[in-house]
Amino acid sequence: MKDFSSAKPSVLMAAIFAISAVAITGCSSDKDIKAVDRVEEAAAIARVQGLEAREEQLRGNMPAATDTTASAEPDADAGEAGARPSIKMPDESTIPDDEGGAAIRRGLQIANHTYKELPDNVGNQLNCTSCHLGNGSEAYAAPWNGVASIYPIFRTRAGRVNSIQERINGCFERSMNGKPLDLGSDDMNAMVSYMNWLSQDLPIGVSPEGRGFAKVDKTLEPDRDKGEKLFAEKCTVCHGADGEGQYNDDGTYVYPAIAGDKSFNDGAGMARTYTAASFIKGKMPFGQGNSLSDQEAVDIADYFTHLARPVKANKDKDWPNGGAPKDVRR
Repeated sequence: MKDFSSAKPSVLMAAIFAISAVAITGCSSDKDIKAVDRVEEAAAIARVQGLEAREEQLRGNMPAATDTTASAEPDADAGEAGARPSIKMPDESTIPDDEGGAAIRRGLQIANHTYKELPDNVGNQLNCTSCHLGNGSEAYAAPWNGVASIYPIFRTRAGRVNSIQERINGCFERSMNGKPLDLGSDDMNAMVSYMNWLSQDLPIGVSPEGRGFAKVDKTLEPDRDKGEKLFAEKCTVCHGADGEGQYNDDGTYVYPAIAGDKSFNDGAGMARTYTAASFIKGKMPFGQGNSLSDQEAVDIADYFTHLARPVKANKDKDWPNGGAPKDVRR
């Protein structure tokens, strides 16, 4: 007889009902038990075993609610029951035709044309989508899908709990080398509305496949000289010899600056060697993601992150409780 003492309540109840059904048909002596009763008993046991197997599968595929990392390898179970949901851009036709929809569209416009739309808050010539590729909805390019649902959250860099609005403003001050938005402004609400719209098909508390960047081995030691050679070979055709980027006549970029005055400052996450290496590993050279080794990505990142760029004020106040990663710029 199978031991159900360790089963979860839902599985145990299913087992009780299944066994009860067998007991009802099997009260007579063994001689009187019909063949159909044996079949029903076997089917009941099979159903219980199936429920237990399903429970184990669900537990094995359910990520922690705070999991914000991403794997460079595709999910082998993608598309199967219990697999992690994937990142995708919702159909824009689902944006409602009302005031809320107008805010969502404004958020999308800000994401793609940040320094044009918010010149008082952006101090370089970057857009949110310089790093958050594909309208902020591309897997392994720090997509915004599902992000708003994990906030408020404690962040070690700040040493306290941050709201999603504060996290957005951190990007304005660092990646955009600019000034924060008013927390309750229409533009801030538009950005949050857009993030929520991107997240409409994702269950709350589940980390989707493709969140964050691809993983790289952070134990690797960078070789900056090799990084300089690889940068010249792999990166300058788009980003320029000094990482200055390429621009259209109207000032919009063809390829964004990754160094110099028009780029992010040294307090940005992308100014850290291993964070930049993760982005490079998964997405660079453009259209050739995952073509570089971890070591090559680390070497390139270490080289270009240490090129001249704006200096973030008060970055010495980051990680007030200690524990700063080894690649943090000081």
